[in-house]
Amino acid sequence: MSRSDFLWYIPNDVKAGHRGDVPTSNSGSLDSLTDQAKALEQHGWSGALIGTGWGRPDTFTVAAALAARTTRFEPLIAIRPGYWQPAQFACAAATLDQLSDGRTRFNIVSGKDNLAAYGDSEGDTTQRYARTREFMRLVRRLWTEEDVTFSGNYFQVTNATVEPRITARGARRHPRFYFGGASEAAERVAATEADVQLFWGEPRDGVAERIERLKALGRTLDRDLPPLEFGLRITTLVRDTTAQAWADAEAKVAEMARTGGAGWQDHRGPTAVGQQRLLDLHHRGDVLDDNLYTAPGKFGGGGAGTTWLVGSAEDVAGSLRKYQDLGITQFILSDTPYLREIKRQGETLLPLLSRPNVSLGY
Repeated sequence: MSRSDFLWYIPNDVKAGHRGDVPTSNSGSLDSLTDQAKALEQHGWSGALIGTGWGRPDTFTVAAALAARTTRFEPLIAIRPGYWQPAQFACAAATLDQLSDGRTRFNIVSGKDNLAAYGDSEGDTTQRYARTREFMRLVRRLWTEEDVTFSGNYFQVTNATVEPRITARGARRHPRFYFGGASEAAERVAATEADVQLFWGEPRDGVAERIERLKALGRTLDRDLPPLEFGLRITTLVRDTTAQAWADAEAKVAEMARTGGAGWQDHRGPTAVGQQRLLDLHHRGDVLDDNLYTAPGKFGGGGAGTTWLVGSAEDVAGSLRKYQDLGITQFILSDTPYLREIKRQGETLLPLLSRPNVSLGY
């Protein structure tokens, strides 16, 4: 199994108090975001996902600024086909990859957005993911070939050679594509084009089922890339003791209930298949598996804020180990306040996850 990789999440949101964070007047400033990126470097994290969506600061610009202010921090940059054209994106990504000495990763997002606001349009789910598949395939060609000519259903280029060329770094020929989505159309894209399929915080039986289905789908569709890896994007609420963690988790959910989820919900609007799966989980119980807390979903936690792993560092590490045993190698964790939790979980949780399983009693 590949070595596990642990990333965090940087909110990239103009609204202070995102998902329960401490609201400050400079929460979206470059200095504030840089503090988080540097703390990630200092506390054992590989990097962070930087989210995207119309109405937020431009994700690529934020990532470039943070890469310039750090030395090891690896931004996982969320981008959307349609917001970017393939050749334009391939060139921008290759440039930032060169300037950052190969520290870029990209999360390809096909979920709903305010497309009309930036002049994009797309059809139904099948068409949306067909466009995404074409985008990913073409960008890879632009990164690895010269004089690329391509005429597809959604994109066209003629004699395109991206400069600068991507520098191969060991087994890494180019930046990796992370991808999410739970619909049938999305899974076909993941099985053939993604490097890493990301899951939200579902119970382990659901994750195991999806991993096996994606592996089988890759064989059926004749995947011509290295084996697909799998990742988990989830909130991890870690405290010194199990009792304190649950007390804090329940207090946060009580506040969400009081305010109708204000400040926590950034996935309003049409609900994607994967998000609906999360929102439905609380019908099975407020706590699933060992410590997967589903109650936030009652108040529309949104995305990774819908389910939380709750407990001491040992509790949460034990649960993450069980996801590792299923084949998860990429973890994107978070809790608020972001900066405090980068440090806390870097110091208490990550060291446990670097040990052999036997150290946790498994």
